[in-house]
Amino acid sequence: MSHPSPASESDAEAMVTALLTASRLLVAVSARSLAAVEETLTLPQFRMLVVLDGRGPLSLSGLAGELGVQPSTAMRMIDRLVAAGMVARGVSAEDRRTSVISLTREGRRIVNEATGRRRREIARIVDEMPSGKRRHLIEALRAFTEAGGEPSVEGGSQAHASW
Repeated sequence: MSHPSPASESDAEAMVTALLTASRLLVAVSARSLAAVEETLTLPQFRMLVVLDGRGPLSLSGLAGELGVQPSTAMRMIDRLVAAGMVARGVSAEDRRTSVISLTREGRRIVNEATGRRRREIARIVDEMPSGKRRHLIEALRAFTEAGGEPSVEGGSQAHASW
């Protein structure tokens, strides 16, 4: 079975293929960065830590909504992260019946260290790119993330929305 040549693919198909390949690279960078800091933490668990770091304490339903998972799935992740000392359960000041999940100092350390490692590895990859191609990549990635509704990670921020 032969694969269509890049010239025969539509622009949209070529874009999807390029983005899938780039996302595979970025997931690998993320996994390596996380494994270097905390090898027992999964990417979904790390995403939860990043959300809590960026949004602050959240209720179970708010956290599940941010992650796009069912509350029961979020609860299992929370249980593991509480046991590992990375998140804590508290009680809402507004409604004592509502529990609030927040990041611990250890959870914040992991987010900052893993994100810093990832930032350095991505910078190394960008440095390998021809300088003339970088501006086009910036413009294309900004348009892509805006179309997907992902907030920007401005000014070298270590955490906000940067799982």
